[in-house]
Amino acid sequence: MNKRTNHIAIVCTVAAVLAACGKTDTADSNTAQRAERVLTQKLELTEISRDIEYSTVLEGYDTKNVAPSLTGIIEHIYVEVGDRVKPGDMLVRMDQNQYKTTKLTYANLQIEMQRVEALRESGSISEQTYDQTKLSYDQTKESLDFLEVNTYVKAPFKGVISAKSYEDGELYSGQPIVVLTQLDRLKALVSIPETYFPLVRKGMPLMLQTDIYPGETFPATIEIVYPTIDPTTHTFQIKLEIPNLSERLRPGMYVRTTLSLGKAETIIVPYQAVLKLQGANDRYVFINDHGTAKRVPVKLGQRFDDRIEIISDEIRPGDELVVGGQSRLVGGVKLQVVEGTTATPAGK
Repeated sequence: MNKRTNHIAIVCTVAAVLAACGKTDTADSNTAQRAERVLTQKLELTEISRDIEYSTVLEGYDTKNVAPSLTGIIEHIYVEVGDRVKPGDMLVRMDQNQYKTTKLTYANLQIEMQRVEALRESGSISEQTYDQTKLSYDQTKESLDFLEVNTYVKAPFKGVISAKSYEDGELYSGQPIVVLTQLDRLKALVSIPETYFPLVRKGMPLMLQTDIYPGETFPATIEIVYPTIDPTTHTFQIKLEIPNLSERLRPGMYVRTTLSLGKAETIIVPYQAVLKLQGANDRYVFINDHGTAKRVPVKLGQRFDDRIEIISDEIRPGDELVVGGQSRLVGGVKLQVVEGTTATPAGK
């Protein structure tokens, strides 16, 4: 009885496997024979002007958080928010007790140093005594210089006081006492798609626009092209230097930048022909490859209303791009081209 049961089970299992294989073969066969109806466009090169617009926020070229390296009482703050200062102007005076004590010590050491130098020349003291006195003198001078800079805090550059966090007599605890911001020279960081990395160079001029001054443009220059690409966003940064002697532009303003990279011949396609991989930012299109769908990854370039530049080493002028029915496609499926058209160059 057991043997007969086992035999029946084995026969059923084999039958099930054969049935499954038969279904798979049939499904594969149906997939291979199915032809999707699509629209295509023949691709051609189009000459475009590479005027790329991005947005950014302006910053003061230099910003100084006035935060001395000494904790203690703030004796006096010489400036208020909005005050303009020039290099060397006094900003803050901290408690002077430590500075004054060190200054007296240094003055005494100066006298002592003169005495031991005279004795050394006459051979009346040992080199060890001289070296010890010299070491104490040098260390005290270093301490005095440090205390002077951090007790009497001065402006390092021309600018305006943009923030103030304390009042006279308060205990300084680490937060910047005031913030000094440069206005006559600004900067901005702009993120550029990696596609344009070979075209962007230090020293390139560009223009800024802002809605605050409609119809006006402001010149800027690329000061730094950062050498690495962000692997997450596939962009690189450039730093802009913006002269602002009139001070009409201000840190924090939202501006648009136009970067002109000259003329180029490229491939422009309908925006809806480009598909996006779910769960990622990868883009791709389908090409008619001798009657079958070929999936090709692409990078996006400049956009022109409802058309966009695509960049790929696998796409050439003359290829047929699927522009209708592409959302139903998978790689390798047969295509039935309903209508073929030629891509219209951008701007025509």
